[in-house]
Amino acid sequence: MGEIMRLSRYFMPTLRENPAEAQIVSHRLMLRAGMIRQSSAGIYSWLPLGFRVLKKIENIVREEQDAAGCQELLMPTIQPADLWRESGRYDDYGKEMLRITDRHDRDMLFGPTNEELITDIFRNSVKSYRDLPRLLYHIQWKFRDEVRPRFGIMRGREFLMKDSYSFDLDYEGARRAYNKMFVAYLRTFARMGLKAIPMAADTGPIGGDLSHEFIILADTGESEVFCHADYLDFDPMMSGVDYEDDLQPVVDEWTRLYAATDEMHDPVAFAEQVPEDKALHTRGIEVGHIFYFGAKYSEAMGATVQQADGTEVPVEMGSYGIGVSRLVGAIIEASHDDAGIIWPEAVAPFRVGLINLKVDDSATRETCERLYAELSAKGMDVLYDDTDVRAGVKFATSELIGTPWQLVVGPRGVASGLVELKSRDGDVNEEISIDAAVTRVSG
Repeated sequence: MGEIMRLSRYFMPTLRENPAEAQIVSHRLMLRAGMIRQSSAGIYSWLPLGFRVLKKIENIVREEQDAAGCQELLMPTIQPADLWRESGRYDDYGKEMLRITDRHDRDMLFGPTNEELITDIFRNSVKSYRDLPRLLYHIQWKFRDEVRPRFGIMRGREFLMKDSYSFDLDYEGARRAYNKMFVAYLRTFARMGLKAIPMAADTGPIGGDLSHEFIILADTGESEVFCHADYLDFDPMMSGVDYEDDLQPVVDEWTRLYAATDEMHDPVAFAEQVPEDKALHTRGIEVGHIFYFGAKYSEAMGATVQQADGTEVPVEMGSYGIGVSRLVGAIIEASHDDAGIIWPEAVAPFRVGLINLKVDDSATRETCERLYAELSAKGMDVLYDDTDVRAGVKFATSELIGTPWQLVVGPRGVASGLVELKSRDGDVNEEISIDAAVTRVSG
C-alpha cells in the first residue's frame, strides 16, 4: 500500500519568503518546503517531508551496496580516542574532530569516519586468508566540526554517510573490490536520476590511480569541473552487470576520457585530449568518493591474516563513501526551477500531489477520495491537498515541494468525468479520464 497523507494533517511548515541565511538554491528550497530546520550552526532536524527523501535515497544506496556483495552492520557514533592514537590520526585530524571526555576521563570522539573502528572489528575477528575478501558497510551519522558550516546540509557539521570498507589479501583483490564499488556507485546515482561522472581524485602519499570522486553536474556546484561531453551519453545502469565478473573493462571505459575537478585539472592535457566541440567546462558537486589505501591502517593497527604458507600479512583495504544527506541538497541543486524543486521520481517524497480545488463540493471530494484509494491500492505515495485555501496557493505549494505528478480535481472537470494531469517537469499537461489518470501516474 502506498501512503496517503492529507495536507491538512501533515506537518510541513512551508515559508513564502526566501530565508535570509540561505545562500544557495537547495538550502533555500529545503527551508521553504519545510524539509529541514536548523538547530545550531550546520546541524539540522529533518522534518517529515525531508526525512522521506532522505530515507528513499538511503534505501537506493543500501540496495546497490547489497547487490555488490557488501554486508551491512552498524558502528557507533562515539569512538574511543585510543584507536585513533594507534593509527596516528588522533593528533593529525585537527579541529574538525569533536573530542569528548566521558565521566571516567576517557578520551572519546564523535566519529568523522570509521577506518579505525572497522579495522579494530576486523583484526579481532578475522585471522585467516580463507575469510577474505570482505566488504562491510554502514549508514551512520558523522560529525565534522567545520570552521564555517554553510550551504545548509551541503556543508553541515552533522551528516548521514554510507561508508564501506574492503578487506583483501593482496593488491589484485583490493582492485577487484574497488571496481565493484566503482560500478555500484554508477548505478546508485543513476537510479536517483543523476548523471554522476567519476573523476580522478588525489591519492595523496599512497599514489597510484585508485581514487575517484563521483561528481554530478550542476550549475550551482561547489567545484569547477572539466570533462569530455561524451560522458553524458554513457549508460551507467549497465543491465546484466555481474559483480563476480572482471569489472576492469567497465572501469576502463568510464575512465578513458578526460574528467577532472579544478584541483586535478591539467589544461594542456584537456586541450590535447578533448576536441573543442566536446569540451565541457561547468560546475559540479561531489556526492561520492572511493579510495584504495592499501595497508595504511592494517599495518599501523596490526590487522594481519595468515596466508596459505603460514606467514602473516597486513590486509589490503579501501574505503568508499556516499554522502546520503548531502545528496538531498545535491539533487535539488541539479533539478529545480524558479517555482521550486523538481524531484526525480525515485527519490520524490510523494509521487503524486492530489489537489482538490473545491473542498466543500461533494462530487469533487468523492472523486478525490476515489483517486486517493485507487492510487494507494497501487502502492503510490500520495499527498492529498484537502486544505481550504485558494487554488493559486495550492499550485504554488505543489510546485515548491516538487511532486513528479499533479492531479487537479475541480467541479467543472468532474462534471465531464475528467481530471487535469500535470507533470512537474512540464512535459505533460492534459485533461483525461480518472481511469486514464490512475494508469498514467502509476505506470
